[in-house]
Amino acid sequence: MRFQFDKRWLLAAIVTGLVCITVVSYDVRGNWRAASRASTGIAPDPASTREAVIQVYGARAYSWRGYFGIHTWIAVKPSNAESFTIYEVLGWRQRRQLPVLAIYDQLPDRRWFGNMPEILADKRGDGVDALIKRIALAVENYPYTRQYTLWPGPNSNTFTAWIARTVPELELSLPATAIGKDYLGYRLFATPPSGSGFQFSFFGLLGFVVSNIEGLELNFLGLTFGIRPDPLVIKLPIVGDIQLVT
Repeated sequence: MRFQFDKRWLLAAIVTGLVCITVVSYDVRGNWRAASRASTGIAPDPASTREAVIQVYGARAYSWRGYFGIHTWIAVKPSNAESFTIYEVLGWRQRRQLPVLAIYDQLPDRRWFGNMPEILADKRGDGVDALIKRIALAVENYPYTRQYTLWPGPNSNTFTAWIARTVPELELSLPATAIGKDYLGYRLFATPPSGSGFQFSFFGLLGFVVSNIEGLELNFLGLTFGIRPDPLVIKLPIVGDIQLVT
């Protein structure tokens, strides 16, 4: 059978790319400086929590970009530490010619410019200190410390997925709204972020995931469609993960 290229796919890709480039270059003039970054109280108090803790957070992105996706970050606290260390990728740092990967001590559960965070993974207790050391090593080896592209990646969710693949004990299943989680660079095959199953991805634009944690996911132009059977979850772009059975 002779392959015939459908120009409609090319047009769709061009339009989507132009929209995302506009998003990247758009300088939000809104009141972002006044947006809340207050703690929401969902993280353990390091002053009274002596055990080691790893938490992965996600919150809707700032301004209208939040309709499409979330921003994710990783927080770690070794045993007896008095503060959390945050690892995250920040796109605005690229505009200042800084590494996009930021490492700092801070409350992990602060609002992301007004948007409420949620905990995507939570590991505590025995063995977690060893995982924290492996996370620190994975952070050092992250290949895109000076690269950031909102769509299709590498972005903040690409970073979180990279760490999760390197430390599969996190068993992190990123939601459908974590655009950029499927970006693998020049690789075509990998283990999904959860550390279980198989993933194919063409620059985060086209691919699929088969996993007993993520379920079945299809990625088209960075948008995720999928289903997880147990518990039953439907995964949709913009909307995110919808659990149908509690």
